[in-house]
Amino acid sequence: MLLNGKVIIVTGAGRGIGAATARILAAEGASVVVSDLDGSAAATVAASITDVGGTASAVQCDVGDTTSVAHLIASSVDHFGALDGVDHNAAWTSFRRDVDARDVDLETWNEVMNINATGALRLAQAALPHFQASGSGAFVFISSGSAAIGEHTRVSYGVSKAAIEQLSRHLATRYGRDGIRSNCVAPGFIMTETAAAVIDDDARARLTGGNPLGRLGTPADIGHAVAFLLSDRASFITGQVLRVDGGLLVAPRLNH
Repeated sequence: MLLNGKVIIVTGAGRGIGAATARILAAEGASVVVSDLDGSAAATVAASITDVGGTASAVQCDVGDTTSVAHLIASSVDHFGALDGVDHNAAWTSFRRDVDARDVDLETWNEVMNINATGALRLAQAALPHFQASGSGAFVFISSGSAAIGEHTRVSYGVSKAAIEQLSRHLATRYGRDGIRSNCVAPGFIMTETAAAVIDDDARARLTGGNPLGRLGTPADIGHAVAFLLSDRASFITGQVLRVDGGLLVAPRLNH
């Protein structure tokens, strides 16, 4: 198994990509700390892991709050006795409020940045001392194709994801000699439960037709990429952005 014996925290793991990732990491042998703002959802995912013989615990955490993040890291180490990896999946945006640069309100901007980008920094600051003490550790930050393209809307979200990628590069270059790696996974359009509930057949057909692989991504596609980057098989990979989007970013239709 890729992650046998490792202890890994997954934020935003109560549903969607985070939940799928937590289950995949556990199936690969990791002891998983399932973290989410919704503590009940985190507990449900953790139970789904232990019910099939995996190892998991649940911790309610608001990545937008420094005290809550410190508690997440400390309680994880106390419970499992170590910390080997952190996958920052928690994120927030609003299609209604997070509009263009002229009209977005600063409250929305600050909220998106606080959860997505500053949340990543909070996790890094809390986890780094444990990684340095053990001489190893790995971060994976979930970015987005929005960090690399120009969108007409969601300005805060795109900037927050670009900031995460730069934070990851900083961590990789500054702490590599401490045995610490840091990478990003940038999903394309992923058909989560939430997406499936709001995407109609026409939109699904357009999205599928615009993807070079001719299909939409699944949460498991992201989870398997995260598992690889957190594993020792990726021991010489750091400071990178792995785009798991079926080739969407390089598809000609994006240039129209």
